[in-house]
Amino acid sequence: MARTSRRTAPPMNPGPALDPTDRVLLDRLRGDGRASYAELARLVGLTAPSVQDRVRRLEERGIITGYRALVAPEAIGLNTAALVEIVQSDAADQEDVARRLREIDEVEDCWAVAGDESFIVKVRVPDVAALEHTLARLRRVRGIARTRTTVVLSTRWEGRPQDLPIAPDS
Repeated sequence: MARTSRRTAPPMNPGPALDPTDRVLLDRLRGDGRASYAELARLVGLTAPSVQDRVRRLEERGIITGYRALVAPEAIGLNTAALVEIVQSDAADQEDVARRLREIDEVEDCWAVAGDESFIVKVRVPDVAALEHTLARLRRVRGIARTRTTVVLSTRWEGRPQDLPIAPDS
């Protein structure tokens, strides 16, 4: 089954809560985004076209935001990860800084946070020398006052899906 990877904006009104069938479909797709509609249909006792319609509605509601392949960073030479806390200068615009951070390919994730820092970013690079180069690039971004870096020694787990919240009427 071909599915395109697409991002949808969060819906203004997410609509009704998830029903038990939607929850089973989401759990399965979060574990295997390549599951076929036929497989999903057998799992929930519906027809494949009905499941396809349900999945389409979950996408339209912004609950499913895309599909992607998970790649082992070490398998493609990205052996070093770091978390970088970023303090922006007083006069900087947060959205402008975020746009500039997005332009740095080594920045894998970016979170706006509360506290002394404005952002925490996750960086992946081949080695410490590349990390040093990336940190220098980060420090040159207009609007960044200073950074503090924590190098990741090992990853115990990453991207663990949370249990879906229980609907209030369940």
